[in-house]
Amino acid sequence: MFLKKDLYRYFGDKKESVKDKLFRRKQIKYLYYFRKLQAQPNFISRIYYKLRLRRLSALTHIQIHESTRIGEGFYIGHYGRILINPQAVLGKNVNIATGVSIGQENRGARKGCPVIGDEVWIGTNAVVVGNINIGNDVLIAPLAYVNFDVPDHSIVLGNPAKIIHRENATEYYIENKV
Repeated sequence: MFLKKDLYRYFGDKKESVKDKLFRRKQIKYLYYFRKLQAQPNFISRIYYKLRLRRLSALTHIQIHESTRIGEGFYIGHYGRILINPQAVLGKNVNIATGVSIGQENRGARKGCPVIGDEVWIGTNAVVVGNINIGNDVLIAPLAYVNFDVPDHSIVLGNPAKIIHRENATEYYIENKV
């Protein structure tokens, strides 16, 4: 189950009950209901988790549609205005900071939504849009605007964004990898 791996990203091997971990931070609670909703085959229980998620979305300003594909080890650094398009795909061990928008372009050559690889760190108020591919081991700096493909092992800075190649770009940024 993805939830255990998500919690591992937050707490590592600390011996605490899941209940203690869930009620510590609102973004973890949001992630808990998001994962539970995705795992429910039963219509009635889906409604319950959907309502809980909607309520938490209003409190945290995190908006991630239930159909969004997000790999294990997802980490939301802080709650507060996070928008992820339902067609976006995120790999495993992805970190998202507050103010991040992952969205679609509605026309042109990049019409569509991003596919984000594994071990990607996305900084505060970064924007990632369009039918683009973000490679593995990529650090997207705060306030960066990314609407082009980014190769593996890169750091993306600024607006307009520049790519700097760097092995282990997310070293010390992504902890407790699953």
